Amino acid sequence: MVAYRVFLSGIVQGVGFRAYTKTLAESYGLDGWVRNMPDGRVEVFVQGDKDTVWDFFKKLSEGPPLSKVELMEIRKEVIRDEERGFSVRY
Repeated sequence: MVAYRVFLSGIVQGVGFRAYTKTLAESYGLDGWVRNMPDGRVEVFVQGDKDTVWDFFKKLSEGPPLSKVELMEIRKEVIRDEERGFSVRY
C-alpha cells in the first residue's frame, strides 16, 4: 500500500477533471479525494496498491477530453487509515 499527493497543472479546471478523477479512481478501487485549488491546479490524494496507483497516474495524466495536463507533480505521503472510497472535495 502506498499514498501520494498529486498536483496537476494546465487546463484542468472547468473541464470535468474532478469527476473524471473520481470515476477513474473508483474503477481502480483506490481511496482518496480530488479538489480544485485557488491557483488553478487540481490536487489529488490517492492511496492503494503501488502498481494500481501508478496505472491510475498514467490515465490521470491523459485527463478528460477537454483537459490538457501540462505538469504532474507527485509527492509521497503517509497512508491514512481514515480514507475509504474516493470523493470530490470543495
